Amino acid sequence: MKRLLAAAILASVTGASPLLAADLPKTAVNVVGNLSITTQSRNLEAPFWQEGVVKASNGAVTANFRPWNEMGLKGPEVFGFLGKGVMNIATAQLGHHSGAAPINDGNDLAGLSKTFDEFKAASVAFFPALSDYYRKELGLHLIALQSYQSQIMYCRDPISGLSDLKGKRIRSSGASQADFINHFGGSGVDVAFGEVQQALEQGVIDCAITGTLGGYTARWHESARHLYTLPINFGSGATVANAAWWDGLDPAVRSFLTEQIEALSEEMWALNRKENEIGINCNTQGPCPLGEPAGMTRVEPSEADFELRREALVNAVLPGWVARCGDVCKTAFNDHLAEVTGLTIQ
Repeated sequence: MKRLLAAAILASVTGASPLLAADLPKTAVNVVGNLSITTQSRNLEAPFWQEGVVKASNGAVTANFRPWNEMGLKGPEVFGFLGKGVMNIATAQLGHHSGAAPINDGNDLAGLSKTFDEFKAASVAFFPALSDYYRKELGLHLIALQSYQSQIMYCRDPISGLSDLKGKRIRSSGASQADFINHFGGSGVDVAFGEVQQALEQGVIDCAITGTLGGYTARWHESARHLYTLPINFGSGATVANAAWWDGLDPAVRSFLTEQIEALSEEMWALNRKENEIGINCNTQGPCPLGEPAGMTRVEPSEADFELRREALVNAVLPGWVARCGDVCKTAFNDHLAEVTGLTIQ
């Protein structure tokens, strides 16, 4: 499977025009990549930077690539270091950066999108708002947005729906997930990804939220035996450049990298759509192409849960987001997301 995915991404990035590749000046890029345990990092992003861009540019563009977790980082520091020029390009999860800049939650607020199609539409619509903010406020250039799998709940004890969250301590990622959990009487807890398994095992937390496949590969199922499959949100990722470095590139290199990274991001969207159900199957009864099914109990959301989900968005998540972010987020939502979501923030 890894070889097939790697071959697919190499094929997708080697379609650059020979004339364009021949005209590119020599360019070395320092890249910090996504969480290395994710398949989109291992099977798409790593081969893209280590082999794909080199081949597509006829050797003109080379990259020094390392995932952020292999650098000893926890996630929320990535864009801060990028703005200081520590690296040239980075891919990271926007939820990790919503504390410093709440606008990062905009296209993936908890409860906003029920499906990948809705999430993709929200991401496309919100891209200009994020791009403008990154340039003006952070000194960054937004290149592309990506998805993860749907963010679902892994729980130690039986759970039947959202009404069971009351009194539970739940590992969340980002303030909007915490607002969502708090609305139902639970408590959002900040736990680093690599520490979640131990926290579940020791009972420090009752549940934890992450992607359908990420939790399987991290073996959360060893302590959490109940998988509640309601998408809380989807986990938005972004590939971003230091704006000063980006602006100093040859225009042909900027065009080349934009085209290649946008193609990579589309591969990530497609992979996560495919792996979403694979992750659920691997955590539960299978089939699982990645290993033994974990045997967790699969808990499907009811129609009432989807209604409660929307209620939490309107009554807790959106007000909390605007309270943290102010008019900049309110205006960005109404200008870019009102049409695709059917909601307006008053």
